Amino acid sequence: MMAPSSIDGINHPMHSTHMRKESLKFLEELVNTPSPTSYETRGQRVWLNYVSQFADETNHDEYGNCVATLNKGGGPRIMLAGHADEIALSVNYIDNDGYIWVKRMGGVDAIVSKAQRVTVHTHKGPVIGVIGNPPPHMQRVEGETKAPKITDLFIDIGCNSRKSAEKRVRIGDPITVNQNFEILHKDIAVARAFDNRIGTWAVAEALRLLTNSKKLNAEVCAVSNTMEEVGLFGARQIAYSLKPDTALVVDVTHATDYPGINKQTHGDIRMGKGPTITHGICNHPEVVKRIEQVADKAKISLQHETVSATSGTDTDAVFWTRGGIPSALISLPNRYMHSPVEVINLKDLEQIPKIMAGFSESLKKNETFKVKI
Repeated sequence: MMAPSSIDGINHPMHSTHMRKESLKFLEELVNTPSPTSYETRGQRVWLNYVSQFADETNHDEYGNCVATLNKGGGPRIMLAGHADEIALSVNYIDNDGYIWVKRMGGVDAIVSKAQRVTVHTHKGPVIGVIGNPPPHMQRVEGETKAPKITDLFIDIGCNSRKSAEKRVRIGDPITVNQNFEILHKDIAVARAFDNRIGTWAVAEALRLLTNSKKLNAEVCAVSNTMEEVGLFGARQIAYSLKPDTALVVDVTHATDYPGINKQTHGDIRMGKGPTITHGICNHPEVVKRIEQVADKAKISLQHETVSATSGTDTDAVFWTRGGIPSALISLPNRYMHSPVEVINLKDLEQIPKIMAGFSESLKKNETFKVKI
């Protein structure tokens, strides 16, 4: 539900963001359009409609991975990728009393899912429901309270029998939480699924920044890929098909600047200090070095992260495709990831398309990245 005080659908406190109005509207529409993993088509349509004005051509593959290409036929080919899908639930079972029991699609946290309003996306249209939660007076506590599991969650759509519920929903229908975009204060925004609509927003904006570039040798493919949250599948598909020479992947990372987070374990990542680059494993050292040079030239602050085995992003799938695509991950600090109240700084976000556009412009004709031995 939108706040009554909203203008153009966006809640505008007295101090709102400085972001370009059309870009902010696009971000809000992207975030608010349900895009449950493996059912991303509605969100992909929003993305294609926006990015097509900056592209020479757009297309999509059989599974809905979308590509917008600029300077077609140029070289090298660079892929700028973000994933379109959001974590979700799906209808698993309907009991005799009409309650819906669910399965998880991606890393949904049962604790923050309780007592949320949700939408079941059916082939007939949206069905509103609530995830039930008994009041504290009625929850019998024996020793430590046990955290709920996904199998404990049930959805009430107001039906009193399986028969009446089955007329409205069916097994397999995806379910998303009803939490939309709002500005908290100045450049701080809240929404569900900034993970990873910020990535698809950023690659579209990078293409926008490059439309009138006089320095572009590369063919730039902005990609909004599917099914990251359940196994990095869309990125594997599209990276194989596109066969890029280089790839930059955009995703969120864990901001650690709030209570209860151990920095010794999770690092020191702060909102407002710029995007992060990750070092090691899937991140090609020469690509990372170029990102640092581009950011330095543009006077953009970067934060630094490391990984021990995998990044947990599409970079893990892209970098080993077809014998190896030199790749790097650029991330946006995000508080409360995989919850209905993800919080980001829009100033951090705005730096990411600038870095990707600058990187694309820095590429010499048919330049590729190799480690020096």
